[in-house]
Amino acid sequence: MAAATVTGGAAPAPRTLPELLDWRTSLHPDQVAVEVHGVATLTFAQWSAGANAVAAALRQRGLGHGDRVGLLFGARDWTRFAVAYCGVLRAGGVAVPLSDRLAAGQLGYALTHCAASAVVHGDATPAPPVPPGVPTWTANDLLAGPGSALAPAGPRPGDLAQILYTSGTTDRPKGVAASHANLTVGAPTHPRRLALAHSRRFLHAFAIGTNAGQTMLVNALTAKAAALTLPRFTPARFARLVEAPGTGTVFVVPSIAVELLDSGALGGRDTSGVQLVGSTAAPLAPAVAARLAEAFPQATVVNYYTSTEAAPAQTTMIYDPSRRDAVGRPVGGQLMVADADGNPLPAGTTGDVWLRSRHPRAYYRDEAANRATFRDGWVRMGDVGRMDADGYLYLTDRHQDVIKTGAFKVSTIEVEAALHEHPLVAEAAVVGVPHPVLGSAVAAAVVPRPPAGPAGLSLPVLRGFLADRLADHQLPARLLLLDRLPRNEGGKVLKRQLTDLFDN
Repeated sequence: MAAATVTGGAAPAPRTLPELLDWRTSLHPDQVAVEVHGVATLTFAQWSAGANAVAAALRQRGLGHGDRVGLLFGARDWTRFAVAYCGVLRAGGVAVPLSDRLAAGQLGYALTHCAASAVVHGDATPAPPVPPGVPTWTANDLLAGPGSALAPAGPRPGDLAQILYTSGTTDRPKGVAASHANLTVGAPTHPRRLALAHSRRFLHAFAIGTNAGQTMLVNALTAKAAALTLPRFTPARFARLVEAPGTGTVFVVPSIAVELLDSGALGGRDTSGVQLVGSTAAPLAPAVAARLAEAFPQATVVNYYTSTEAAPAQTTMIYDPSRRDAVGRPVGGQLMVADADGNPLPAGTTGDVWLRSRHPRAYYRDEAANRATFRDGWVRMGDVGRMDADGYLYLTDRHQDVIKTGAFKVSTIEVEAALHEHPLVAEAAVVGVPHPVLGSAVAAAVVPRPPAGPAGLSLPVLRGFLADRLADHQLPARLLLLDRLPRNEGGKVLKRQLTDLFDN
């Protein structure tokens, strides 16, 4: 495939994550790398020593090269998770990060699918139900062992490093496999080129087991700033840390951004120390981006567009009112809009969105899905979009979310963006529901903004508000008012569940 846009520059030699940890430990042994506010801190020296101990314990317990290890940790255990993760990799194993909020069936499916050899969980996490014959240990079990004088053989850049299970918003979760080379693409090779150098700490509240969470873990290895997170997200706690000295970078997903802004927790707080606000995991509505820019007047607001399958390739978009609907240009890879056969399309033409990275990922043990999604290093994103003449990407919708109503195709992203402009709408999601004549009708699920509640929102009111913003065929025909939208751990709306709610 020919690329529409290519980022230049020679790539540094790939490295492994244990090598990155060794490098940072040699540079900054006493610097805090990861902090769970009010719970625990982890310096690079502690991280490296702990990873060595975990690796030795796993090798003593029979872990072989390439064996998969499930890692089940909650938000309070980010420091123990970081140690266990790098310990598995140092032992030559493959880390399988999993959320502690998974249902027993979801956990069992992931562990069975990847044929996990063992499970390591946090001390604050109860012993999980696992498939028969799979041993489980706490991180402290492994750290308390006698260790070994024999250093395990380290991994190579091309070796498999991790498997992340997708959210399963449209189908059964798939395991996305990434090599060490994939995870270390773009990692600095000089101390003066560490990322996020404007910050002492970067703040996030992402869940373990998500691609956004794993990005934060890698950031802790490659950034000058330390990773700071919470044992449990609340807007008030998050806002206090936003204002804390040294917090120069804040990462959110759109749902966290909306909750933080609507809560009023930022009111009266000094946010001038924050120089970067990054949003990922789902499209950031232009109205929400504008509110973030107002709440953080000294910060650059950036929207990152990628997927678990495509990372680290992504597009980045600095908030620009003149390009309010764009999701940016490519960073760390290549971008293409193509026809159904994978042929690049000219600027302004709508087609399938593809991203490409130098060391691509793949679905684990799913060749049929690989053939449908991956091609020569390119990843079909599952989105429809177009590029303008300057190389900026504009998303139309997810393939499966486009609503075919009568003779028209409706973009749910466009309708959602318009709904977010209503002053009483906190969150909005749009789906197609069956219609006896049109085939499908546009249906909107809305969370009213407090304290107004649902009293000021009705279908006629919203249709009247949207009449100057959308065409007639884009206007919602049905409205559902909810206390919250159903979301997965990564913050994405579970639209299948919404469709079911309209059917009830």
